[in-house]
Amino acid sequence: MSALSAASTTRSRVAVVLAPLVTGLLVLAVWQFLVTVVEVSPYLLPGPAEIAEEWRANSDSIREAFWVTGMNALVGLIAGTVLGVALAALASWSGWIEGMAATVVAALAVVPIVALAPVLNSMYGADSEYGRRVIASIAAFVPVYVNSIRGLHQTTALHRDLMRSYAASGWQRFRSLTLPSATPFVLTGIRVASSLAVISALVAEYFGGPRGGLGSFISTSAATSAYARAWAYVGAAIVLGLLAYLLTGLLERLVQRLLPTGATP
Repeated sequence: MSALSAASTTRSRVAVVLAPLVTGLLVLAVWQFLVTVVEVSPYLLPGPAEIAEEWRANSDSIREAFWVTGMNALVGLIAGTVLGVALAALASWSGWIEGMAATVVAALAVVPIVALAPVLNSMYGADSEYGRRVIASIAAFVPVYVNSIRGLHQTTALHRDLMRSYAASGWQRFRSLTLPSATPFVLTGIRVASSLAVISALVAEYFGGPRGGLGSFISTSAATSAYARAWAYVGAAIVLGLLAYLLTGLLERLVQRLLPTGATP
């Protein structure tokens, strides 16, 4: 029975890996068919081979732009996570703080990046990355806060009274009760925020600031009708977003293995 279970688990893991690979190859095949056989205009859709050639020819600039956008997203993710968890901790401790924070978080959640990016770029200067990082921080802050406050509210009064009956200190209640219950929610918020931080940093690069990020090169390439090159930078942005999501997903699994947690959200 154990052998059958192990074989089934192995097949499931192989399927998880193969399914996106096969889907990607099919998409590329259909894409190339549309370009070569149907003869879709390169203006609308450059071919995968042409995009790959542009990627190879501009690999140095793509790598540098990848690093710039990645650093902006990483700084924004870290800052947004720290602020989100800290504010959620305060809000869970005091109801009136949570009430005030709810309005602020709701307002930040609907702030349009396309309107905020030019303002921040003008505030910090055309040669500063701070405006882009602030935008990435705002984008990351909202899901981290929402998930953290939800996780911190998972403990009930019955749980807390039980810990008090055992004469547990505040730190012991936090370590043994609150932290294990909240951790899965916080990690889920970070995983969601990682993609939003990349997207926000990328979009912010369209609207001023120093030239060097993936968004800047996408905009410049498209403006000069170098569509295959623009798609090469888009491909790098996709890789960056997937990498951020995978790394935060691995972090989530690692922490959940090291820390005894409750049910995942």
